[in-house]
Amino acid sequence: MKKFLRENGLSLLFVLITVLTLAGQIAVGRNEFNNELSDYGRPPLTLSEYLTSGHCIEAVFENWESEFLQMGLYVLMTVSLYQKGSSESKSLSEPEEVDREPSPSRKGAPWPVRRGGWVLKLYQNSLSIAYFVLFALSFWLHALGGLKQYNTEQALKGKNELLSLWQFLGTSEFWFQSLQNWQSEFLSVLSIVVLSIYLRQKGSPESKPVDAPNSETGE
Repeated sequence: MKKFLRENGLSLLFVLITVLTLAGQIAVGRNEFNNELSDYGRPPLTLSEYLTSGHCIEAVFENWESEFLQMGLYVLMTVSLYQKGSSESKSLSEPEEVDREPSPSRKGAPWPVRRGGWVLKLYQNSLSIAYFVLFALSFWLHALGGLKQYNTEQALKGKNELLSLWQFLGTSEFWFQSLQNWQSEFLSVLSIVVLSIYLRQKGSPESKPVDAPNSETGE
């Protein structure tokens, strides 16, 4: 057990943090929405009802979509773009291990590498593909949840101006929700790229060695 915890401590910690913060979001979100419903004389939602409501689905996936978009673009852009002095950039002058051609004869090489062909082609781009698939799924669920919430609010106000999914995708409300999250994620990427040029964190793989010059690029 100690070995398992040591080898997987980073992912286990962030799974725990994600579950706890998601549970907290659901709890306070349900309370907030029920308060809104009470203002219109409607009964409160149970937990199971809230989990399938537009209010919950929209809130969760509008944030997830921005995270997956950020990471997908970051993984893809660091293939060919550089930043002198940043620990997040590949070296400007020396070849990197990640750029070497995959060899099926390498000890412990994954099955797709040994298989070759289109399987290898897919595998060597699988990280960015996975992020963009997760982004597309989250984007779609955000749109569905946002539509459901928009139409719910219209009904609470006694309006009959209900929208279809494609109509909602064309509203400024939907894109305001998306863009306000996207820009914050791109800002966080910019901050680690630039701040890692001048600042250090001893022991972190996201930082250069403490005594490394500011101009040194690469982790």
